[in-house]
Amino acid sequence: MPKVLYSDHNYPDIALERELLGAAGVELVVGDCRTEDDVIEAGRDCAAILLQYAPITERVVAALPRLGLVSRMGAGFDTVDTDACARHGVWVANSPDYGVGEVATHALAFALALLRNIVAYDRDVRSGRWHYLSSGPLARVSEMTLGIVGLGRIGKRMAHVSRNLVKRVVACDPYIIDGDFPAYVERRTLERVFAESDVVSLHVPLTAETRGMVDAKLLAGAKRGLVLVNTSRGAVVDVEAALAALDAGTVGGLGLDVLPVEPIPAGSPLLAHPRVVLSPHAAFFSVEAERELRSKAARNVVTWLATGRPDYVVGVGTRRPPAR
Repeated sequence: MPKVLYSDHNYPDIALERELLGAAGVELVVGDCRTEDDVIEAGRDCAAILLQYAPITERVVAALPRLGLVSRMGAGFDTVDTDACARHGVWVANSPDYGVGEVATHALAFALALLRNIVAYDRDVRSGRWHYLSSGPLARVSEMTLGIVGLGRIGKRMAHVSRNLVKRVVACDPYIIDGDFPAYVERRTLERVFAESDVVSLHVPLTAETRGMVDAKLLAGAKRGLVLVNTSRGAVVDVEAALAALDAGTVGGLGLDVLPVEPIPAGSPLLAHPRVVLSPHAAFFSVEAERELRSKAARNVVTWLATGRPDYVVGVGTRRPPAR
């Protein structure tokens, strides 16, 4: 019976994974791995690792010669050293399309909450202020331009659900050809997206190229009053630069579901700022999306054990599943 390490998770229970993997004849080893040493110790003799946030590094894969597959609970895989996995022949898989609609509608909700001052109105009413001008003037959303950075599955869905609310949709994605841009989305450079847009929504993975991409220089060229929404990865935005632009009036509002450090540290200036709306890395979530996420990540393991190739390949490996 092959062993699979479930390295870490924050779910109330893992009955779903136990059922799927158990039906495939897998022995599930459940850990609480936070460090490389934790993963190495718990992963000995395991053919695959199912993970949420645990680090999969060069040191980890080098220490686990029987490891053939790493399957991430989520679309992103920035805690997995994919180059190291490739060097050691370890397959890498993910769950790329489980919450596309949820993330897009969450991003749109952030944008509308800031553009229509919903959170500020609620705060004013609760404090005894009852006037439509209590939180300042509002501009007409249907005259605005929405900018999208990253036009993959979620970026395209964001464009689709928003296109009838705004005047224009522009986007930047240097990895997509013109023919893959929807007809109602205009291609722009990153700098032009920020210069032209009233709202910018980020939908990019965290890579060496995107880390810190939204910095002081980019924000300095933004359209004044820009609302910036991030439901992608926290480290894509230089939060200090964004707060400085917010205080300077260059940025009109921040909607952040993800942060460079999670949970948000007590005392963070984001917590007290009236033009910041936050959620706890929840954009992906619905009951249905979570079930899909977990099922697909577990089924990567089941499929690899049966066929030698997972369903959702991020990195191609050479190691074969153990004989059964």
